[in-house]
Amino acid sequence: MARGILQRIELNVTDEIDEERKLRRLKWRNLVAFWILGMCNNYGYIVMLSAAHDILESRFGTSNTTIASNGTNTNNERSCNGMSTGAILLADILPCLVIKIIAPFLPFFVHVRLATCVLFSAAGFLIVSMSITEWLAILGVVVTSVSSGLGEVTLLSYSHQYPKQVISTWSSGTGGAGIIGALSYASLSIWLKTSETLLLMLIVPLIEAITFWFILVHPSQMNIPVTKNDINSQEHIIDVPRKSFKDKILLLPGLLKYMIPLGFVYFFEYFINHGLFELIQFDNIWLKHQEQYRWLQVDYQIGVFISRSSVNLVTINKIWIMAVLQFFNVIVLLFETIYYYIPNIWIIFTIVLWEGLLGGGAYVNTFYRMSTEIPRADRKISLGIATMADSIGIALAGWLAMPVHNAICNLPKPIRLGS
Repeated sequence: MARGILQRIELNVTDEIDEERKLRRLKWRNLVAFWILGMCNNYGYIVMLSAAHDILESRFGTSNTTIASNGTNTNNERSCNGMSTGAILLADILPCLVIKIIAPFLPFFVHVRLATCVLFSAAGFLIVSMSITEWLAILGVVVTSVSSGLGEVTLLSYSHQYPKQVISTWSSGTGGAGIIGALSYASLSIWLKTSETLLLMLIVPLIEAITFWFILVHPSQMNIPVTKNDINSQEHIIDVPRKSFKDKILLLPGLLKYMIPLGFVYFFEYFINHGLFELIQFDNIWLKHQEQYRWLQVDYQIGVFISRSSVNLVTINKIWIMAVLQFFNVIVLLFETIYYYIPNIWIIFTIVLWEGLLGGGAYVNTFYRMSTEIPRADRKISLGIATMADSIGIALAGWLAMPVHNAICNLPKPIRLGS
């Protein structure tokens, strides 16, 4: 009898160990899946912004200066495209913003939404790569934007059914998209045309589909015992009642403390990226002007990736501090575009890396705070609504970037300090 009791105890212990191993494997599988989904979702959006200068130059005419083969200006005018990259930014963010405003209030058919994201992402690359007119190029950017916006609001809302750590891996994946997207475009464009580069990137929507339907374990597929004490392993079992449209609207005032600082951070950083980056010009260096724009984008995305991957090590609650620091970056770089007072491009790279660290940190810490502070019953819709904040900031930055670009381009080109 004693032996039988002992055997049952051993079996129970073995079952518990197997269960813990299964839970750990499941957790890591979903963490990796959310990283890949974050990367794929933002990849097209990032590539369109990294290619903005080239798209404008090839589709809307060349810049107003003559550039020698070594990248040196042959006259004393500023090197400016006829249209600011803020135009591409608006085409890339306005549809995304509209989707983020509408999607939280629509039925949540996650598989239909992700299928739409995959198809629109592939269509965006195809349209831009094959476009022969300006409106087709802009249409391709718009289609890519719809995919990115719908994917973000859907997957962030879907993440409430998983442990809160998936917010960190999702954010890290979106930061990884920045590095991988900007770096792959900058590297491939050395050997390939813009259209050929974009066609190669069609593999990314395929990876997104494989990850969502074959790697991610969906709540309906999970078999987690109710006896587990870990709240993160049980959360998806709890049935959250559906909220009415009025209930969703009433959540908005309480979310402003998260949304306003995040919106300001993104307003300032995207004004820098698409109002000022293309106006920063160093002559007679190892990078041509258009290459300087591409590698500034890569540098910025490295900062974003580092900070978006850091929330499990460092958390920051006062997002408004990042907004203030980002504003100082605007002032420093705005005066650089006007007066050329920074003597070395490596100083610019350092400032831009810092800018990326602030932007990525604001994003991940905002959504991480929300995943821990907002009651689970409100979390899904709150995360969806809060995604509007960065998009509103980016859209406003795009509008401001265009007149500022035109005003600075009309100024005489100054002599760089130290030249």
